[in-house]
Amino acid sequence: MEIKVLITGGNGLVGRNFREHPAVAGFEILAPSSRALNLLDYDQVAQYLAAHRPEVIIHAAGRVGGIEANLREPVRFFLDNLDMGRNLVWAARQQGVPRLINLGSSCMYPRNAANPLREEMILQGELEPTNEGYALAKIATARLCQYIAKEDSGYAYKTLIPCNLYGRHDNFDPASSHLIPAVIHKMHRAKEENRETVEIWGDGLARREFMYAGDLADCLAKAVCSYDTLPEMMNVGIGQDCTILEYYQTVAEVVGFRGAFVHNLAKPVGMQRKLVDVTRAAAWGWTAQTSLQQGIGQAYDYYLQEQEHQA
Repeated sequence: MEIKVLITGGNGLVGRNFREHPAVAGFEILAPSSRALNLLDYDQVAQYLAAHRPEVIIHAAGRVGGIEANLREPVRFFLDNLDMGRNLVWAARQQGVPRLINLGSSCMYPRNAANPLREEMILQGELEPTNEGYALAKIATARLCQYIAKEDSGYAYKTLIPCNLYGRHDNFDPASSHLIPAVIHKMHRAKEENRETVEIWGDGLARREFMYAGDLADCLAKAVCSYDTLPEMMNVGIGQDCTILEYYQTVAEVVGFRGAFVHNLAKPVGMQRKLVDVTRAAAWGWTAQTSLQQGIGQAYDYYLQEQEHQA
């Protein structure tokens, strides 16, 4: 019998990669658009759950963006993510949905915590100011899941904390995208326009961990099927990181950009390092499989397809 799974944000990066995963052939997937299910409206969320009765919810929706977007609109990033998380998690509990997988973010970790970041470090220090509002909303939703599970073990709601993601179905708009899709777009344009240089914010030495979104989809598929053994809170990452400069170099190699990099030291760079500890995930029996070169290649292929469709 198929498991009925509701995934919020089903048309976003995580949702679309999840829906493409081979394992979902064994699920009945509900992936309503934001028009069909407005997560900012509690009554509408409760009514949707009452009507459709999912067995598992994956909360992948959210207002997301890079440093620039978070700095520009902190109120929106805080309130939208807080309201979405609170409405969905509480409505799930009120409507008797037994299993819920909440997606957090590595932004939830303190800015000065020792790397790799272990799950028990959350709320143990000051957050990174460049995305504090988003992080606070994610922490509050994760805590609500823990409180519900503590009050009633029949509702063991759990949180997965992915590292930074990229991949097919990514947002390549430079005004709102994350590092890798932004760099793919920037590098492709530079190549097309025969530019000699590409700008990097900062000195390029800050380190980041990026995982191909298809790998998170693989972890989510396993989580649905092996929910009872899934830890209450678990990092999902690759367990290694690269410098910003190394990401630029890898994208340049994939795209075929042969120019030089120039550093703009006046721009913000965020945390110096953000590497998650994947010990729990490995013990649970899951590891990421996609290499950086392979993942960026697939993301760039998707980007080129989108460029052709828009032409």
